[in-house]
Amino acid sequence: MILQSTNHIMMMEPVDFQSNPQTMETNTYQAPNPAHVNPIQEKAVAEFRAFRDLLVREGVIVTTAIGQMGSPDDIFCNNWVSTQKDDQGKANLVYYPMLAPNRQRERRADIMQMLESRYPIALDLSAQEKNGKFLESTGSLWMDRVHKIAYCALSPRTDEDLAQHWADVMGFRLVTFRTRNHVGKPVYHSDVMMFIGTHYAGVCLECIWEEDRARVIESLSKTHDIIPITLEQLRSFCGNSLELRDGAGKKILVMSATAHAALTSDQKSAFLKHVDRIVSSDISTIETYGGGSARCMLLELH
Repeated sequence: MILQSTNHIMMMEPVDFQSNPQTMETNTYQAPNPAHVNPIQEKAVAEFRAFRDLLVREGVIVTTAIGQMGSPDDIFCNNWVSTQKDDQGKANLVYYPMLAPNRQRERRADIMQMLESRYPIALDLSAQEKNGKFLESTGSLWMDRVHKIAYCALSPRTDEDLAQHWADVMGFRLVTFRTRNHVGKPVYHSDVMMFIGTHYAGVCLECIWEEDRARVIESLSKTHDIIPITLEQLRSFCGNSLELRDGAGKKILVMSATAHAALTSDQKSAFLKHVDRIVSSDISTIETYGGGSARCMLLELH
């Protein structure tokens, strides 16, 4: 049986974390570097380890890899690869093309070898970088794994034709839509403005173009309880959350402390109808200078 959420993830401990000038144009949520970046790296490592250790205490299996110099965003390790199961329940992996040249370096031979020792390659789209086409894994594609539907916010990092090709090969129905954030730009990744759990979804409906909104609601509401988040909550990374399973198989909702503090009591109660508990950790330095949050740090290993 295919499950929406997993008990096993990979995380990447950073060695060169800082704001990334190559992604600043599309990611409007990251702040520029201060004069000295060493304290940012030190704080990011401390936040990373506290977050990882919290997940381990919650019963999540965490495979930890170590980042590399020259890759300021490799802490967000879910953007160049994904794992999933086919209709027969066999796990496989897909490689994806990344927009920023210094993010393309994250597709490292040693990590690929480790993953390929467990998963056969179902699709490798990475060569599309040479054609100027990008599709950044589960950042671009929010997979409803059970119903084989992928929700896809279009942006410079997410090419619609490439997303459709992925969907055709992987046997998913694709639902694309356009977004507009607080400065009028597309939200750079789908997983910043929405997340999908087993029977529920948190979605910033406000940021979806009005012409596309009803179509997204119609599709998603057939299978999930939609719990809206606001545009301001999107900026607090409430949309960048992920359902995982603990050691007993219970569903937990993982997010940052920033996101958890921004949720209303009614929203928390709505999520707790679907999960055993909400788990959060302070990753505010990573959010401030990386422009990403909890979900971006978690590569699901199905």
